[in-house]
Amino acid sequence: MTQSHVDRLRNVAIVAHVDHGKTTLVDQLLRQSGLFRNNQQLQERAMDSGELERERGITILAKTTAIPYRDRKINIVDTPGHADFSGEVERIVKMVDGVLLVVDAFEGVMPQTKFVLQKALAQGLAPIVVVNKMDRDNARPSEVVDEVLDLFIELDASEEQCDFPVVYTSGVRGTASLDPADLGTNMEPLFEAIVKHIPAPLVDVDAPLQWQSTMLEYNEFLGRIGIGRVVRGRIRVGDTVAILGRDGSSRKSRITKLYGFEGLRRVDTEEASAGDIVALAGLGDITVGDTVADAMNPEALPAPAIDEPTLQMSFLVNNSPLAGREGTYVTSRKLRERLYAEMESDVSLRVEDTEDADTFLVSSRGELHLSILIERMRREGYEMQVSKPRVIVKEINGQKMEPVERLVADVPDDAVGAVIEALGVRRGELREMTPYPSGGSTKLEFAVPARGLIGFRNEFLTMTRGYGTMHQSFLGYEPWKGDVQTRRQGVIVASEGGVATAYSLQNLEDRGVFFITPGTVVYEGMIVGEHARENDLTVNVVKAKHMSNVRSATKEETTRLKAPRNLSLEQAISYIEDDELVEITPQNFRLRKRKLNKSEREKSAKQSVQV
Repeated sequence: MTQSHVDRLRNVAIVAHVDHGKTTLVDQLLRQSGLFRNNQQLQERAMDSGELERERGITILAKTTAIPYRDRKINIVDTPGHADFSGEVERIVKMVDGVLLVVDAFEGVMPQTKFVLQKALAQGLAPIVVVNKMDRDNARPSEVVDEVLDLFIELDASEEQCDFPVVYTSGVRGTASLDPADLGTNMEPLFEAIVKHIPAPLVDVDAPLQWQSTMLEYNEFLGRIGIGRVVRGRIRVGDTVAILGRDGSSRKSRITKLYGFEGLRRVDTEEASAGDIVALAGLGDITVGDTVADAMNPEALPAPAIDEPTLQMSFLVNNSPLAGREGTYVTSRKLRERLYAEMESDVSLRVEDTEDADTFLVSSRGELHLSILIERMRREGYEMQVSKPRVIVKEINGQKMEPVERLVADVPDDAVGAVIEALGVRRGELREMTPYPSGGSTKLEFAVPARGLIGFRNEFLTMTRGYGTMHQSFLGYEPWKGDVQTRRQGVIVASEGGVATAYSLQNLEDRGVFFITPGTVVYEGMIVGEHARENDLTVNVVKAKHMSNVRSATKEETTRLKAPRNLSLEQAISYIEDDELVEITPQNFRLRKRKLNKSEREKSAKQSVQV
């Protein structure tokens, strides 16, 4: 490994707002790099390898790929665009020397664009602005570049950073150009821009070794695998090294497995030097932020600062009447092990034990972050119950403070009034209102308490008939805004267990909207629908039609029921109130009251009123 090897390296992160096309762009760079045979199939959005990532169309975990270009090696790290996964972005910018900022040619700068760029600029990275989706009919590249420049100035970028090069691309077509009027024919202008404007790593190959774990993976044969950049020196298989924990601990270990990257694959390598991004295995319980250093000169690198969680939720052992029927892992020991294992690889997650051995407090950056964890666990065979998410309140200088989010929404003009009114009820403050020049929609910017946005997305989509888009990012802690009104309707609760009948549901249809269908197994205290009024209603949904000898004139008619409301996992979690839980199993999720018995609920309600 020589200095010339380092000079040929380019380490770059690719950052963008959700759905601005960065993962598709990386696909095209892979396709056109010559790594794959012409007849070899490359899966679309190849970097999003996780099942949930492919389903939802978002990047959840950062991924590393190495792309050859002429005599250069370009390491590209694809980062999550969603603010809930800020822990990933925070660490990745320390691995690279430059950043590709991908911005949609129509949507322009969005909240998460600002969030991820802020992290990159603060690290002093060299930026290249990539205006993507140039094939869109309503593309407005010149205005978008102006917006990006305004954002750079707002984020206190240096003069060098503000003088950024711009490449215009179409990820779908696989083309890039330096001229907005020309779509180009291939991705070569982007490759050239990376080689020209992203500096080679400025490192000392001959100094004592330093490598820091930035990302973690797990392999059942190799155990925990740390991925990070060699900051200085060289690392070889067989070397004895010092592992310096972010908690101040120190121990010695031996390098047994060292991997480099080639395309999307990890490949065995014997040696790596400063500037290389590599994976290490066989180092035991290495975690994010740990430094692997020269055994004779053990110097730790500063552990990356992580954004604090703003939302927390209780995870409970499932104790419903249907507990244990559908899951493989149902005990508190298994639930605790799984949650603590997740915390080992996700630094923006916190897990705490509580006084109740069957309840664990999980803190995170947002609803999506929590729902992804729950969905993963559900698919792995876990059963659990979760509470309503609540914000983490702090006391600063004797004042009660709460997290506030910056919400940017694109709203059809006929729904602007309804959105402003709905967010006003949730203590949102309108900061900016900008009609789009093309007409038809308006950009609204709000500062809203984080608790006011829990469950708002579904209401927003209804108000805008699915045409609105909303995105949020953490703004900061501000004084407590007062009570927030969220759900206005009560719920319909089953009075006894059994199988729901069409006869019962038909007779109760005028009471509200149901979440279940005939044949659904229910239990006492299970929430089966939303009441049309503000109070809760307890009903019998398992009552069967009384049999008689009299033949009904309408006997042959099939019972027709209104379609039930199907809640997604995120909707279910944000729908419940403090006295309710979501029961989650590999096959179902059900809404329920904490106290299943009606008389116990009434007794508890009276006591809370007296207090």
